[in-house]
Amino acid sequence: MSTWKSHLQHDPLTLLLSSGPALKYFTERDLLSSQVPPVQTVWELPEAQKILKSQMPDGSWKYPGTKKNVYPDHHYSLVETWRQFRFLIDMYQFTNDHPCIEKAAEYLFSCQTEQGDIRGMIANQYATYYTGAIMSLLIKAGYAEDPRIEKGVQWLLSMRQHDKGWTIPLLTRDIPWKDQIRLTSHYAEPVEPDRSKPFSHSWTGMVLRAFASHPRYRHSEEAVAAANLLKSRFFKKDSYTSYQSEEYWVRFEFPFWWNNLVSAMDSISLIGIPEKDPDVRRALQWFIDNQENNGLWRLSYQKKGFKDTPRSREMQLWVSLAICRIFKRYYS
Repeated sequence: MSTWKSHLQHDPLTLLLSSGPALKYFTERDLLSSQVPPVQTVWELPEAQKILKSQMPDGSWKYPGTKKNVYPDHHYSLVETWRQFRFLIDMYQFTNDHPCIEKAAEYLFSCQTEQGDIRGMIANQYATYYTGAIMSLLIKAGYAEDPRIEKGVQWLLSMRQHDKGWTIPLLTRDIPWKDQIRLTSHYAEPVEPDRSKPFSHSWTGMVLRAFASHPRYRHSEEAVAAANLLKSRFFKKDSYTSYQSEEYWVRFEFPFWWNNLVSAMDSISLIGIPEKDPDVRRALQWFIDNQENNGLWRLSYQKKGFKDTPRSREMQLWVSLAICRIFKRYYS
């Protein structure tokens, strides 16, 4: 019988199963469908506990770098909380059954406006992309039916371009660079989008994660439409100058931050765009053709490559696990 693994040229399981306990756990559970202990055993791992121990009393994490004078006051805490929350939710799969996750979620929700968006990543400007990405983590953490998530989803739907995709509203206006810097670091009224401008695949990919994570919205007409837009841009330049190069499609990280082929296909496979779709097939074939002999995938296929460090080698394993999950969804 054909399995997901038979579609690959090299076996990724050997290295995944011989890696750290978290990777081994999720490989056995997600790829081999093995009986494993409750996920709470992963939560107790030293790497996960180290992140929890640095959490602040208000549920946030303290930004470790140099802080510039920017608006709002919580900008740096929000950025660092998003960064650390990604590891807890996407890597160790914590949920709000853990009190630290509940505290972190309440902090993130405290940055939600009355309109529904998460505000503070780019001063007082609309950050559609971060709102979607943060909402996706909150949904995975157990907040899918929370009314604050519903408010956020409805806000995202209200912020679509006429073509039914997303961009960053600020980028749809011809604003000089120095004014963009001012608008994204100091208080100013949000710039409304020019909805006639095209969607951006870079930012649509981040927004779409919220819909792909949500059990009710995953197969919605709006999610499918956006997924179709996203896949139509595989390996192409973005419509806007920010993250414009087509090489960004093949620069990977885990947990996901920016849009790339792995994060996009993760959402598209969850939404249910079928394997027979030409764009999906092309993406899957790219993964097949670019797998390393050891069964893994590189972190970057850009011309400049990537630095080989212990940290990058571990991330390479997590990226490879994410790709294998995609293949299992399509071929199991």
